[in-house]
Amino acid sequence: MSDVQQYLLKTDSDKAGAGQVAKRTADKLGSKEVSLIEVVESLGEYINDEDSSIRSKAVTYLSQVISALPDATLSRQQVQVLCQFLCDRIEDGGALGGLRKLQSLGRFTQEMAILTFRALPNDGDPDRGLWLPQKHPEDLKFIDEWYYDLMLRPHSQRLQILELLNDLMFKHRVALKSLGDEAMVGITDLVSGEKDPRSLMIIFSILRVIMVEWDLGSHAEANKHLLVLKDVLQTLGACVSSYSQSVVSNYSITIWDSLKYEILNVQEGDLAEEALLALQAVAARLSKGLTSTSQTTHLARYIRPITKECNEQLREPQHKQAKPVGQILSSLAASSIVALYLVVKAVVPPLMTLYQDTDNIANRRALLEVLVQLYNAAVALDQTSGTSLSSIDIGHPLVSFKDRFLDLYSQALMSTPTEEVSSRVVALTGLLRLCQLRNYLQNSEIGMIVQYLDEIVLTEDPAGRDEVRNEAIQALVELSRLKPNLILEITFPAFMAKLPDQSINEQANYITTLEGLARLSAERSTSDTLIRRLLNKLEGVLQTDRSADYVQALLSTIDFVLSRRDLSADPNLSSYHERIVVALVRRAALASFGSGPQVLTEAPTLEILGRLVGKIIGAHDEHQRRSIALETYTLFTQDEMPFIPVPYRYCVPDKQRLTMILSAWILAGVGTAAATLYTIPHANFDLEKLLVELTRLAAVETIPTIRQYTLRQIALLVNRASPSDVDAAALDIMQNPSRIAQPNAGPAMGAIPVVFWIAKAMVLRLSSSQEILDHVLSLLPDDRCGSASARGFGTLLASDELVSKEHGAVIRLLFKQRVFGICSTRIAADFRVANATAKSNYLVALSGILKYVPTEIMMTEINALVPLLLQSLDLPDQEVKAATIESLVGISQQSPGAIEGHMSMLVGRLLQTAADPEDNIFRVRYNALQCLQIFPGRIKESMLLPFRSMVVRGILPALDDPKRRARKAAVECRAVWLNIGEPDTEG
Repeated sequence: MSDVQQYLLKTDSDKAGAGQVAKRTADKLGSKEVSLIEVVESLGEYINDEDSSIRSKAVTYLSQVISALPDATLSRQQVQVLCQFLCDRIEDGGALGGLRKLQSLGRFTQEMAILTFRALPNDGDPDRGLWLPQKHPEDLKFIDEWYYDLMLRPHSQRLQILELLNDLMFKHRVALKSLGDEAMVGITDLVSGEKDPRSLMIIFSILRVIMVEWDLGSHAEANKHLLVLKDVLQTLGACVSSYSQSVVSNYSITIWDSLKYEILNVQEGDLAEEALLALQAVAARLSKGLTSTSQTTHLARYIRPITKECNEQLREPQHKQAKPVGQILSSLAASSIVALYLVVKAVVPPLMTLYQDTDNIANRRALLEVLVQLYNAAVALDQTSGTSLSSIDIGHPLVSFKDRFLDLYSQALMSTPTEEVSSRVVALTGLLRLCQLRNYLQNSEIGMIVQYLDEIVLTEDPAGRDEVRNEAIQALVELSRLKPNLILEITFPAFMAKLPDQSINEQANYITTLEGLARLSAERSTSDTLIRRLLNKLEGVLQTDRSADYVQALLSTIDFVLSRRDLSADPNLSSYHERIVVALVRRAALASFGSGPQVLTEAPTLEILGRLVGKIIGAHDEHQRRSIALETYTLFTQDEMPFIPVPYRYCVPDKQRLTMILSAWILAGVGTAAATLYTIPHANFDLEKLLVELTRLAAVETIPTIRQYTLRQIALLVNRASPSDVDAAALDIMQNPSRIAQPNAGPAMGAIPVVFWIAKAMVLRLSSSQEILDHVLSLLPDDRCGSASARGFGTLLASDELVSKEHGAVIRLLFKQRVFGICSTRIAADFRVANATAKSNYLVALSGILKYVPTEIMMTEINALVPLLLQSLDLPDQEVKAATIESLVGISQQSPGAIEGHMSMLVGRLLQTAADPEDNIFRVRYNALQCLQIFPGRIKESMLLPFRSMVVRGILPALDDPKRRARKAAVECRAVWLNIGEPDTEG
C-alpha cells in the first residue's frame, strides 16, 4: 500500500498517524529514495477524484510532506512547480499549509509571491480575481458574492488564508507593494467584516505594514473622490431648500437613482448617512406647505418609486439590505406628517402581508425592525411638531394599524421563545414606541404593556442573558416619565409583592426586584412613593429579625434612590431624618445592648446605614447639623436605658463597639458643625480629652472595621478643628505613642495606625508638614515598628470616603507635592545607609506614596527613584509590586530615558513576574505585561533589540495564564516585541 493510500485511510481517524506517514514520505524525499515527481504522480487518481473531500485530503497530504522537508531540500525549479501546482488547487483545500512552507524558503521568488497572492481568493475562476481593480457593477456584485462565501467558511479556513497573507506581507511585502491598487483593494476587501479576535490580531499586523510602510499617496485620488462625494451630498442637502418645489421635483427621481446605491450597498458609513440626509431634505422641501395626501403631488411622485423599490427589497428581509431599507423609509417619513402618511400607506400593508406569510423568526424580526424605524420617525415628528399626530386634519397615519401592531408586537414579545433574544428586544422596542406616541394608545393598552414588562422583569429566567430584562426595565423607566401613575398603580405593587416580608433563600429574586425598583426611581413622583414603601417593607423585615442580607439590600436601595436626589431641596428631608436617621440609628444603638433587631448589630448593615445617615445629615442646614452633632455618641437615645456611649468605657462588648461606625458617619455628616460636640460645657467631650480617648480606643481595638472607623473619627476631629485648638495635642500623641500603646505590646500593634491617621489629618491641611513627616520617616529603621510604619505611608495620601471635602475636611491643593517632595528625598538618602532589614521598610513606604502620586509629580525625583523601584520588584508584598509596576508604567510614558540604563535588570524582573501566577496576583502579572508592552515605541530600539529574544521566549508561559485578560495582554505584548528590528524593505 502506497504512502498516499495509507495517509488517506488514517487521516480521518488517526491524525497523528497520518502525519507520521507524511513525515516518512518527506524523509524518503530527503534521502533520495523517491523523487518529487514520483510523489506528485502518486496523487494522480486522488487529485482528480470527483469527490471534493478526497481531492482536499490528497492536497493536504502533499502540503504536509512539503512542510516536513528540510529547507534546503527543494530546488528553485521544484519550488516553482509546487507553487503553481498548489495555487491551481487552492480551492480544493489543504494547499494553504504547503504554500506557507514554500513562501518561507529562500528560493521562493517575488514572482511566486505574486502568483500566490493572486491565487488566494479567485474562487476557481482565473478570469475574475478579486484583486483586479473593480470598476463595474457586475464586478461589485462578484465581490459581494465572494465576500459572503468567505464569511460563511469555518474560521479555521479563514484563519489559514489570513496567516498565509500575513506571511507574504512579512517576507515578500516588496512584491505585494509593487501590485499597487491591486494589492491595496484586494487586502482591504479580504479583511473587511472579520470579527474573530484571533483573526483580528493577524489583520492588525497586516494593516500596520500598509499604513506605516506603504506609500498611500498614490491612493489620494480615491480618498479625494470620497471627500468630494461627501461634500457634494452635504451641498445637495443644503441647497435643496433654496430651490422651488417644481425644480426639486424635476430632479427628485434622478437624485434617488443616484443616491440609492450608496445606501443599499453601504461601502462608506459616512456617505450612506449623508445620502439619507439628502433624501430627507428633498422630501422636506416637497412637503413644505403641503396638507394633501393626493398621489398627484410632487411629494407623492417622489416617494412612490422609493417605496416601490423598498417593498421589492423587503420580500427577502434577511438580506443585508433590509436594514438600509428601514433607514430610507424612516428618513422619508421623518421629513413631514404627509410624508409619513404616504410612506405608511405604501409600505405597511404589503409588509404586514409578508409578516403574515412567513413563519421564519429571523424574517419576522427583520420586518419588525423596519416597522420600529417607521415608529421612530413617527415619535420624532410627534415630539417636534408641537401638535399630536392624532389631532391633524388628515388623521393619524398609523391609527388604522394600531390594534394590529399592538397584537403583533405583543405576540412577538411574549410568545417568542426566550432564547430568541434579538427578536424579543425588537418587539419590546416596538411596544415602547407605541406608548411614546401621544394620544395613540389608551391608558388601558399602555397598562397592558406595563404588565408585560413587569412579567419579564419579575418572572422570567434570563438563563445567563439579561438583555431582555434590562431592556424591559429601561422601557419601564421611560414609561415612568410618560405615565407615572401607571407605574405607581401597576408596577410598584407588583414589584413590592415580590419582595418577601422575612428571610428568604433565593437572594437573586429580591436583588433583581430591588434593582428594578431603584432604576424606576428617576422621577420624583415615583421615588417618593418607592422610599415610603421600602421603609415600610424594612420595618416589617426588622420585626422578624432574621435576614441581614435582605436588610442590607433594602438599605442599599434606599441609599441609591436618595443619592439621585437633591436632598437639601427635598420637602421630605425632615421625614427621612425622623424615619431613617433618628429611628434606625436609635434602634441600632439599643440593639447593641440586646433591646432590638440583631440584624442592626452587624458591621455591613451598620456601614450601609451609616452611609445613608451621613447623606441625609449632610443635606441639613448648619443650625440643624449643630443640634445633630450632639448625638454623635449618644445616637439619639436621649439617655434612654440601657444605651451608654462607647467613649470613656472599658471592656465594651463587640456589638456595642460596632456603633462607632454610626458615630463616624454622623461626625462626617455634620461637617464643621461637629465643633458643637466639644465646645458645649460638657467635660467628657472636651476636644483634647475626646481625642486622647479615641486614640486609646483605636489602639486597643482588635476588630479591623471598628478600628478603621475610630481612626477616621480621629482624623476628622484633628483636620477640621482649629490648629490652635488641636495641633499641640495631636503632635504630642504622635511623638509619644507610649501614651496610647496597648499594655504589654510594642507601639506597632496599636499606636502606629493612630500616628499615621493623625499625620494624614494634619498633612492634608499642610500643618507642621516637615515636622510630622520627619517623625514618621524616623520610625522606618525601628526594629519594633518599622514594618508597620512602612505600611502606614499608604494612608497619608489615599483618598477616604469620610475624610473628604464633602464632609468638611480641609484638603490643600498641593499636599501631595509636599508629601512627595519631603519623603522621596529623605527615603532615597536614608536607604543608602540603612541595614538590610530597614531597606525593605523604605521600599514599602516609597511604594505607598507613589501609589497615589501623579506621574508628573514623580518626574522631579525620577533619577533617584528608579533604582529603588527596581529593588521593590524583589519584595514579596504583592501590593508593593503592583504599585511599583504602575509607577514604572507612568515613568516609561513620561520619561523613558530615565529607565533606559536599567533595562537589563528591569526586563528580567518583569518577565519573571508576568510568568508566575502562583507567586503573583493577577493585578501584578497584568501590570508587568502592560509595562513590557509600553517599552517598544518609548525606549530606543537599539536598547531593546538585545532583549527581543529573551522577551519573546520568556513571555510564552503568560500565554497560558489562568486569566483571559492576562493571556490577551501577553499576546499583544509578544506581538509588539516581535516587530522590533523588523527589516525595512521600503523600496
